[in-house]
Amino acid sequence: MQVFWSSVDAINGVLLSVPVLLALLGIGLLFTIRSGFCQYRSLTHGVALVAGKGIDTSHGEGALTHFQALTAAMSGTVGLGAIAGMAIAVDFGGPGAVFWMWVVGIVGMALKTTEVTLSLLYRDTREPGNPHGGAMYVARDGLGSLAPGLRGFGKWVGGAFCLALLLFAFTGGNMFQTWSVADTTREYFGVPTWITGVILATIAGAVILGGIKRIGNVTKTLVPFKCGVYVLCGLYVIVLHAQQLPEIFRLIFTCAFSTTEGAGAFAGGAMGATFMWGMKRALFSSESGLGTAPIAHAAVKTPEPVTEGVVAGLEPFIDTIFVCTVTALVILCTGIWNRAPAAKWETTPTMREVAPHQWQPELNQLPSRSDASTDWVNGAPLFVMVQADGRRARLYGAVESSASGLQVHWQPLSSQTEPVLVEPGVFADYRGATLVAKSFDSVNEGLGRWLVTIAVWVFGLSCIISYGYYGEQGVIYLFGSQWVMTYRWLWCAAAAGACFGFIKTSGELDAISTIGMGFMYAINLPLMLILGGKAMFAYHDYFRRLRSGAIVRAS
Repeated sequence: MQVFWSSVDAINGVLLSVPVLLALLGIGLLFTIRSGFCQYRSLTHGVALVAGKGIDTSHGEGALTHFQALTAAMSGTVGLGAIAGMAIAVDFGGPGAVFWMWVVGIVGMALKTTEVTLSLLYRDTREPGNPHGGAMYVARDGLGSLAPGLRGFGKWVGGAFCLALLLFAFTGGNMFQTWSVADTTREYFGVPTWITGVILATIAGAVILGGIKRIGNVTKTLVPFKCGVYVLCGLYVIVLHAQQLPEIFRLIFTCAFSTTEGAGAFAGGAMGATFMWGMKRALFSSESGLGTAPIAHAAVKTPEPVTEGVVAGLEPFIDTIFVCTVTALVILCTGIWNRAPAAKWETTPTMREVAPHQWQPELNQLPSRSDASTDWVNGAPLFVMVQADGRRARLYGAVESSASGLQVHWQPLSSQTEPVLVEPGVFADYRGATLVAKSFDSVNEGLGRWLVTIAVWVFGLSCIISYGYYGEQGVIYLFGSQWVMTYRWLWCAAAAGACFGFIKTSGELDAISTIGMGFMYAINLPLMLILGGKAMFAYHDYFRRLRSGAIVRAS
């Protein structure tokens, strides 16, 4: 398995490298300028459209209202990426990661407006009540509109995008979600992860079988509820720590452009690492420029493609600027990100080389936890902090029961020199959403236990439902509708299968959830550059007609 994870990390290191992320920022700034700061239009006209007060769109083709389409897409974007994903960003990137998340959120509004407008311009409406759209149709019909000879090439590009879409849907939209839900449920209630996986797969399958209309009806209730309750509780925690906010915001801005020193459970990181973690997790959460959300938006009922592009610009604002910020501030305010060891040892263990350049602590007996009300349980993840090859790093393990008591099964750390333990004990490994839950618990015992557990179930379930639909559209494009039922069964099986011990650490969770993103960006971003001019022409033409009175505003 080590070879597998090393391969995944190598692929992510190329496809989500600093040059790629900088190119994405550049493209977002380009469309921000070309649109005349479309972010403002989303926050004004976009809100009016969602409220039914923009223009009359009832005579257009499609199946969903603007509000339903927005919530259907946001059930994928405002998923566990806003909780578990943001927790991973702060856990590994520190406070500075929040700044780069904000940058992605702002330029992401322009990316989302452009890609959704393109999706509406080139959507397939041969079935008026069940339209199909997304980057695959933009590639096929958009490139074909430039020159007839490019249609065949565009069809192949669309097929490549669908393969990348299916990879990301199964890993980031399915396995990441189910594993995060299962891990939090296991931490608090001791429920075996496989049971959670089976339950989630069953519920999601029942909704997905109903198609986009049932998905729209479910998400229009789930999304406002899950966001509202979670944000209110998050604001409660932030208000209780209001005196810390000036220092936290200082850390966010200073750490974004400098090295962050390690302390406690935080390993520390250079500016480049902070940039990468903030950008990568914000992109995973908001999906800006990824090409997924346009699939849900393509089902909207409207005669004007630009209207849904403007509405779609609200997604990165709500998800990244608002919900993700609440998550990050809760983690930073409570200090859980650089917490002290959960158990301290009386004598520092020595390090043992179990294989050439593979090291682990010589720890025969696991020390008792400092909190007398909590004890180690079998299977609980943990880590120690070491200095290895000139860097501060985590060495992971898991609790194992034996006849002689509780011991640790370590995952040896690769190091050319003998690592040195730098913290006086063992840390509990709070992975993804569990880190957020522990942050809430530090304020009111039990708040995280119930709030975050319920939130991750609702967030995770809605995301699995949306990505199930996204992947289904990829299958339809590649193989036709006759393979949809087979795909749905495979989707449910993958949701359950992710909880059978395949993923063990936060690093593995991050790697598997982003493996498909790079391939999708490699296809969708060039498409946006090539065809973005058509989206911008339609955008300016729409607002010109709206100002002149050629389009009647809704009363």
